[in-house]
Amino acid sequence: MRAFPDLPPVWWLGSIAAIYLFKFVAPGLHPDIWWLDALSWLVLLAALAIIVWSAWYFFARKTTIEPHHTPKVLIEEGPFQWSRNPIYLALVMLTLSFAMGNGSLLGLVLTAVLWLVLDRRFAAPEEALLRQTFGEEADAYCARVRRWI
Repeated sequence: MRAFPDLPPVWWLGSIAAIYLFKFVAPGLHPDIWWLDALSWLVLLAALAIIVWSAWYFFARKTTIEPHHTPKVLIEEGPFQWSRNPIYLALVMLTLSFAMGNGSLLGLVLTAVLWLVLDRRFAAPEEALLRQTFGEEADAYCARVRRWI
């Protein structure tokens, strides 16, 4: 049996699946609010733009985008000027967007849980790996740029 694929998109999909399933378990707890639905689309589009923008820098700088792998380059440009983890931030935004679009209060809780998982399970260890790999350059970057926003 293969091990659970411990990757951020898998955790994100789990949060989306839970929101979706809960909508069927307790449909009365999901009010349909038109402006919240519209706002969810704006958050969705912003999150997708952040993911594409961030992924482009990994591709352009020829370094790994996969967690738990040692990066070849410290990326400090583009969205990485404002957040050390823009893709994780975008995954949280996608979950928030889905929760808002479904009028899910549980989705707001799951959004916070996803943020916590991504922060503790991925962002913090990756930051330690950056510091180990790039030393003072990574220390300066971490001092200058917030982990999330």
